[in-house]
Order: sequence, then structure tokens, then C-alpha cells
Amino acid sequence: MDLRKLKTLIDLVSESGISELEVNEGEDRVRIVNAGAPAPAGQMVYANPAPAQVMQSAPAAVAAPVAPEEPVETGFVARSPMVGTFYRAPNPESPNFVNIGDTVKVGQTLCIIEAMKLLNEIESEKDGVIKQILCENGQGVEFDQPLFIIA
Repeated sequence: MDLRKLKTLIDLVSESGISELEVNEGEDRVRIVNAGAPAPAGQMVYANPAPAQVMQSAPAAVAAPVAPEEPVETGFVARSPMVGTFYRAPNPESPNFVNIGDTVKVGQTLCIIEAMKLLNEIESEKDGVIKQILCENGQGVEFDQPLFIIA
């Protein structure tokens, strides 16, 4: 992988606010981890194959960050397939894709998640009625975070 590609990837990670990016190109493998510092460069790790990384859990006495709103309704939980920014409408002037009480069909757009300056339409995996919207417009979301309850 050439140096220009690496520089571009590092810039994308630092500008987007994502915590980690892994790219495989042939036998080359690059993992860029954003250390959270405002410095423009992330930390690069080269590996063939990549070593397993073990997350260390925090002690119970440490205060946990504010948890996202827990689902109150029961039903199918539509989850975020990626890390990014949650948007309920295609642009600020447009109406929301869905609102509480709306009936949705499989494949209907529920929201957009912006990741690395790409807008990804998130579609419903189930038919049903939107019972709960678990994210605020413009809120950052994590992978597998609950977004909607569909019953």
C-alpha cells in the first residue's frame, strides 16, 4: 500500500471521528486507531495476520457513561449497522423518513447514517409500525446500537 493511500486513510479517520479503521489490500493489512487526541495522525499497526485484541473491562466502581435510552416497547429492534451520525430526514428541509405510529414495509428507508462523509440509507428489515425512535437527529451512533422499535 503506498504512502499517499495511508495518508488519506489517516486523514479520514482523524476528520470523521471514528475510533478505528481496518483495510485489507491483497496481503497488506492496515489498522488505524484514532487515539482520541486532536493530532491529525492516528496510530498505525501493520500485521499479517492481525493479533487478537482484548478489551479490558472497567472496574465496577467507575461511573458508566450515560447510556442511550432503553427500549420501552417490545418488538423488532432495528439496529445501526455502522458507526456514524443518525439523521431522520434526507436534509433539514425535508420531512422525516418515518415517525412514531407510521407503518413501514421491508426495504423502506428508516433513516440515514453518515459515515466517513457517505450517506447510508438504513432500510427496514421487518413490516410493522414504528413504536419508538431511540436516537435524536444528528446524534452519533455506534455499531449495533438500537435505533427503532418496530412492532
